[in-house]
Amino acid sequence: MTGMRMPTTADLMSMWNASGLKEKLIFTFLMLIAFRFGIHLPVFGINNEIFARIASGNNILGFLDLFTGGALGKVSIFALGIGPYITSSIIMQLTAVIIPALEKLQKEDGEAGRRKLSQYTRIFTVVLAVFQSIIFMAYLAHLPGAITSGLNHTMFYVSAIITMTAGSVLVMWMSELITEKGIGNGGSLIIFVGIISGIPLYSARTAQMVSNDSALMWGLMLLLTIFFIAMVFIVIMQEAVRKVIIVNPKRQVGNKVYGGVNTFIPFKLNPGGVMPIIFAVAILLFPSTILSLVGQAHLSGHAETIVMFLNKIFNPSGLTYYAIYFLMIVALTFFYASIMPNMQPKEIADNLKKYGSSIPGVKPGRPTAEALDKILTKTTFIGALALGLIALVPAFASYITKITTLQGIGATSLIIMVGVALDLINQVRTHLLARNYETFLKE
Repeated sequence: MTGMRMPTTADLMSMWNASGLKEKLIFTFLMLIAFRFGIHLPVFGINNEIFARIASGNNILGFLDLFTGGALGKVSIFALGIGPYITSSIIMQLTAVIIPALEKLQKEDGEAGRRKLSQYTRIFTVVLAVFQSIIFMAYLAHLPGAITSGLNHTMFYVSAIITMTAGSVLVMWMSELITEKGIGNGGSLIIFVGIISGIPLYSARTAQMVSNDSALMWGLMLLLTIFFIAMVFIVIMQEAVRKVIIVNPKRQVGNKVYGGVNTFIPFKLNPGGVMPIIFAVAILLFPSTILSLVGQAHLSGHAETIVMFLNKIFNPSGLTYYAIYFLMIVALTFFYASIMPNMQPKEIADNLKKYGSSIPGVKPGRPTAEALDKILTKTTFIGALALGLIALVPAFASYITKITTLQGIGATSLIIMVGVALDLINQVRTHLLARNYETFLKE
């Protein structure tokens, strides 16, 4: 595991004055402020207080509201948040593995192919946003007093759907701008800010809960201890690598010998970072949200039975949900590792053979690719299993200690917050390292 230290004042000044970094940090900060401002702009004609009360008492809607930064509870123009874009990205990445034409765009057509695939993702985001807006408005229509009386219903529904769809597209645009011109992954940062903004509310609820029952104090201390230990393991998971030793050939130029120094290829224990977690949550929340909204409609007979059964399976507080969640994290970690360019055994083996490098005791070419594949499979399996277990422990700790008010900022949120923070720090360090090289070259 790579050692970490707290940045000094000199480090912070160096970071601020680094070439291009100051502008990126300011741009990212301003875009996040714009996102937070949009959260407080309500959709016209909706009494959001009624929906907010229902959302606070519904596990699924409350969990979804956390990931939108409170936008869903306020029924703002950003009510759908970054969800449609992330769901669209997941679907496009999964279909790119199945459909040869999309796989060709992703792997063989270079930057132009990736831009085209991104365009397909944006178009599908709009489709998902329209669909979710229609379902959401249909849900609000069944809530007495949720919609202001006296409005033209057709015009109101059309305008509300267009507004929420446009808000989701705007969040997608902000996310891409942050990724392109700012620091860090835009989608992850938007979710990160949403989670952080919910901490004061969850803390207040927990304080009130403990004050009403002093016997829960020890349970709260145990839960916070488990949360802290989970954070330590998350940092270890994010930073741990498996180093594969590489032997480089010696070259003699005149009387001097170059090369021959052993290096290593670092394979991360958790190659996907927070993305498997975000993907798993997005995939599970999509049917959960639809079922929660449909469940409010007046159903009867078999339809009601089916909806209640599915709602029980996808309820974030149920055991079945956590079992599916664990399996999805494991599967998505493997999937994410399989599509990363720096984790392709055949390509790595070909490059090593091209430059005359090799793994000690392994023949170049196909044997090297097979050896690397075994190493990557074992490493990824350990990382996926550990990530899944870390995601479950605090959730079960909340159940055991009976401190349920912090479930919203449980393991999933912890992993995302720590993972995004580490990714941000690593990107800043990369900029600082680039600046040091620039200074060295100028001297």
